[in-house]
Amino acid sequence: MLDVRKLRLLCDLERLGTIAAVAQARSYTPSAVSQQLATLEREAGVALLERSGRRVAFTAAGQVLARHAATVLSALEETDAALAAVRSGPAGPLRIGAFPTAVRTLLPAALVTLGCDHPALELMVTELDPAQVPAALRERRLDVGLLNDYDVAPGDVDPDLDSVPLLEETVFLAVPVAVRCGTLAEARDQPWIMASEGTLCHDVTLRVCAAEGYRPRVRHRADDFVTVLALVGAGQGVSLVPELAASPVEGVRLLPLGLRRRTRIAYRKGAAGHPAVAALVAALS
Repeated sequence: MLDVRKLRLLCDLERLGTIAAVAQARSYTPSAVSQQLATLEREAGVALLERSGRRVAFTAAGQVLARHAATVLSALEETDAALAAVRSGPAGPLRIGAFPTAVRTLLPAALVTLGCDHPALELMVTELDPAQVPAALRERRLDVGLLNDYDVAPGDVDPDLDSVPLLEETVFLAVPVAVRCGTLAEARDQPWIMASEGTLCHDVTLRVCAAEGYRPRVRHRADDFVTVLALVGAGQGVSLVPELAASPVEGVRLLPLGLRRRTRIAYRKGAAGHPAVAALVAALS
């Protein structure tokens, strides 16, 4: 019988590409990952990987097993959800990952509802950039997470995850009231307040500015939109702000753009029927 934990490592390797990356994601040592995969090969009775120094490549058998392993893991997730539904209603730990604006605006009412309707749930919220959510779900550090994408930066289809739409928002250009600027094109010569590199917000800003033929001149970096709007109100630059975070701030004009942000509720494939996951989806929706 093949070990499920080792199958997860094989799927991780297919997704991440290197044993070092798998080790980092799982908080193992590379040698521990290699040993587990070698044991899996012995259990399978066939070579799964071809090794050349520190590099590995999947054999044909390894590709077949990785493909079927993903199906097995999804089926196990679905089985766990079905058993949880039979055992009881929503109960036990529910680990939720969400971006800061959602934690401030969307989650509080949902958490109150869940606490009243399902007191046996143990709710735990972690602030995470949407770019970090898929890995946290796969690695079982989260049960549910909120993902974003934009019409200029559509989200990748992740074969390990399922999701349902939550909301769609207009994105605004936030400018100081003293600045004569009404469009993205006119913001070319303005200093910008941008999110940290590697975040989706940072990538989207670069894309929309590139579409207007320029690269934004960064003056400040901030990931929380309350801070962003405070800096805009202080005349420190312009920025993109989604509708969920676009509260009125003195000294700030909010100009709607032809740009949309979409938010989805994501969970591991097969987990939609889990009572705790279903309860959160219902409370948020």
